[in-house]
Amino acid sequence: ADYNPMSFTQQSPGLFLIAVSLILPLALAAAEKSGNNEKFEEALKFWPAFVNSISMIIATEIGDKTFFIAAVLSMRSDRLAVFSGAILALICMTVLSTLMGLVLPSLMPRKYTHIMSGFLFLYFGVKLVYESFNMEHKVSDELEEVEEELCLNSKKQDVESLVEKQQVNGDVNVPAQLNASDPIDMWVTVFVKSLSLTFLAEWGDRSQIATIALSSSKDPYGVTIGGCIGHAMCTGMACLGGRYLASKISEKTVSLCGGITFCIFGLHAFIFGE
Repeated sequence: ADYNPMSFTQQSPGLFLIAVSLILPLALAAAEKSGNNEKFEEALKFWPAFVNSISMIIATEIGDKTFFIAAVLSMRSDRLAVFSGAILALICMTVLSTLMGLVLPSLMPRKYTHIMSGFLFLYFGVKLVYESFNMEHKVSDELEEVEEELCLNSKKQDVESLVEKQQVNGDVNVPAQLNASDPIDMWVTVFVKSLSLTFLAEWGDRSQIATIALSSSKDPYGVTIGGCIGHAMCTGMACLGGRYLASKISEKTVSLCGGITFCIFGLHAFIFGE
């Protein structure tokens, strides 16, 4: 049979992510079990949450809709504005999700929230692995959806700006004025657009639900900091790599790696406990 080589960018990140997600949480949890120093044990509560959170974000966000939004916007607009708006929205969502996770233990014992988070991770993991077997090695359909959505929004905004300037100035030569817009206004417009689109796309996403589940049973500071760093890494790659990086991501590989990572978190919750 002919060998159909996959791109190295599609395989190696997934294998590396699986290795990191498997080895580091287990090693840290084992060290936590054997720790005798109270300060050392307190510090170890942070690191498992940090590693789990950053691994979970990388596994769920690469190839996600928010990733494609940053990738497509960065091709057409200022990358710093796109990154600033997207990361601000993701940080706000991470903090909000962590706070929601902190409320759960007050509604029911922490032991049960820990078990629920384990079941939730296993459910998402098995679901993603199962879905990956029915997929082909192709670019995610969400990339085309995001491009179409942004294209329609851009055309609508251009028309609205054109009509507004015609009404105010009574000048027919509006396109030239649009091209000569204030750079600061354009930067703010891109920033707000990136922030709003990312926040709406992230609401109810797998990463938000996983963050809520993780913060209900892990150290909230570790979950928050790890989540923010993970989002910054994924969004930074999207803004720098742009359309090329997005076009090289296999939906099957992303789903499989994400599913395996979620299953590891679920099994870790039941094997090592809180």
